[in-house]
Amino acid sequence: MVNVNGGTSAMNGWRSNERMQILMLGWEFPPVISGGLGTVCRGLTAGLDRAHVRVLFLLPRPADGADAPPRAGHRDFRTARPGLLVPGRRRIDRVICEAVNSALTDPCRPGIASRHELAECRRNASSVRVMGVGARGDYDGDLTGKIRAYAERCVALARGELFDVIHAHGWMTYPAAMALSQLSGRPIVAHVHATELDRSSDPTGVVYDIERRGMEAAARVLAVSNRTRDMVVDRYHIPGHKVTVVHNGIDHINAPVVRTHNQHPTVLFMGRITRQKGPRFFIRAAARVAAEISDARFVVAGAGDQMESTRSLTRELGIADRVTFTGFLRGEDVNRAYDNADVYVMPSVSEPFGLTALEAASRGVPVIVSRTSGVAEVLEHGSLKVDYHDVRRMARKIIDVLSQPALAGTLRAAGMLESATATWDAAAHRCIQAYYEVTDTPSTPAVV
Repeated sequence: MVNVNGGTSAMNGWRSNERMQILMLGWEFPPVISGGLGTVCRGLTAGLDRAHVRVLFLLPRPADGADAPPRAGHRDFRTARPGLLVPGRRRIDRVICEAVNSALTDPCRPGIASRHELAECRRNASSVRVMGVGARGDYDGDLTGKIRAYAERCVALARGELFDVIHAHGWMTYPAAMALSQLSGRPIVAHVHATELDRSSDPTGVVYDIERRGMEAAARVLAVSNRTRDMVVDRYHIPGHKVTVVHNGIDHINAPVVRTHNQHPTVLFMGRITRQKGPRFFIRAAARVAAEISDARFVVAGAGDQMESTRSLTRELGIADRVTFTGFLRGEDVNRAYDNADVYVMPSVSEPFGLTALEAASRGVPVIVSRTSGVAEVLEHGSLKVDYHDVRRMARKIIDVLSQPALAGTLRAAGMLESATATWDAAAHRCIQAYYEVTDTPSTPAVV
């Protein structure tokens, strides 16, 4: 059993005055965010913080959004911005929002901390630090070059840092994780949020190869759903004993949700406007619903490369005046969209998890999801399932929810009950279990 409160573990002799330290690699962290990955990284680090695990998160660009070059040779702690905190939770101790070299070094042994300094650092360091490595890590342009630059900067900035495990979020961080593991000898935990087989109908060999090599190098692979675990085992040939399922969680609110009483029945789609998320299937289903429920309205929240073609489809089907495109939403605008919806639909072609469906269910919105989505494993009774391409049945389920208050109420109650068990604390504890299982001597962290 893992004692996540800093006590002694029979598994590895963990000392009560020491806390595990994780070097976490990721491409997004609020307020630097373009989708669900940033939300996951924030929620998971907050859960780890509450479990007394320290995290150094290396982000491709500074978390304050600036692309300033790193300044070496000093510590620069800044108070965490509100966007870095989890609503309703205690404050994360301190967050570094700047690229710095914060290594503790022994002057007699450059790059290596003394035993006394190691102990002091482990006791007194901030619980969560976010460092932008200055590699300009957006998703546009030469992504391969950015991944290489990110790996190089991670190695440079991690020198002298203390860590027990390297936790890598997604394929773009795998080269950095492998380089750091080779230098430090510390194990990799590779977190798979989606694969190239999910993202593209014509996956490129380069991305698939990086994913496969990263998973092979990892001591443990974390999959966001059983569906993703099966794909990792079957399509990437990773041994099943290496793969652990860690379902995503959500930030649960403390106050009751106040539902909006709509003048018109409102159906919500929220997600990237891309092939993977199935917005065109939603619009085709919407046209069928509109033909039967004359006052129904539809909201498409998100942005992406299929925006224009999706708008064109609403005009082609004659429902352009019934569909509102909000663009990408953040913060309270997201919650307002949920609270204004009478039903939420997630018709994803491929959905490793589906965090938005879980968020909607937690706010009392009846949910309809793709049958093969990962979130369907959590919302077993709190959602209706449908094949993403079956727009006729999708429309029928939407109509049933809008026209049958008893069905909507049953889905609402079951969804809220099941989503209540999906917490970031539960996800963090699953991660900690994986850390313990792959770490030989966590009381003596590596120094690159």
